[in-house]
Amino acid sequence: MTRIVLGITGASGAAYGLAVLKELNMLSIETHLIISRWARKTISAETDISHENAASTAYRCYDPEDMAAGPASGSFLHQGMAIAPCSMKTLAAIASGYSDNLIARAADVTIKERRPLVLLVRETPLSPIHLENMLKLARLGVVIMPPVPALYSRPQTLEDIFRQTAGRVLDSLGIENHPASRWGEE
Repeated sequence: MTRIVLGITGASGAAYGLAVLKELNMLSIETHLIISRWARKTISAETDISHENAASTAYRCYDPEDMAAGPASGSFLHQGMAIAPCSMKTLAAIASGYSDNLIARAADVTIKERRPLVLLVRETPLSPIHLENMLKLARLGVVIMPPVPALYSRPQTLEDIFRQTAGRVLDSLGIENHPASRWGEE
């Protein structure tokens, strides 16, 4: 069974995390979800889905302050982690090894265990500090993936954009999937 850890932080773009969760569920992937305190507010502000409803669709959902939860340990086996969206606060915490919550700790463990980590970083414009943090993590093998729409797919709805991005996240985690469209496919 494939097991993925998914973090959702408070950055704008909660729908991206929810789309990743939905795609993982459609593929029957065992999803271990961590929704930050601020992500709960963002989910409420940006979507029609409650964070409780989103949490109920995951295999397991953890309190973001529970540093004794499975994903805080390297002995908790999983095939990778995605943080969608990833706030600049979380990016900075991961880049500096400051594991003050379960999302940052799970990402730290994912890096130390050399498992795939994908960050859908959300901010614009980017400051030199943001770019340095991204470069530091990219050099460690972390996939830095700003959620940029693939317009070649001619999305008709926001859902099309979120689904295509979620498919790219799954690609980066090595999970076979069927996003809305791929370049060169009719």
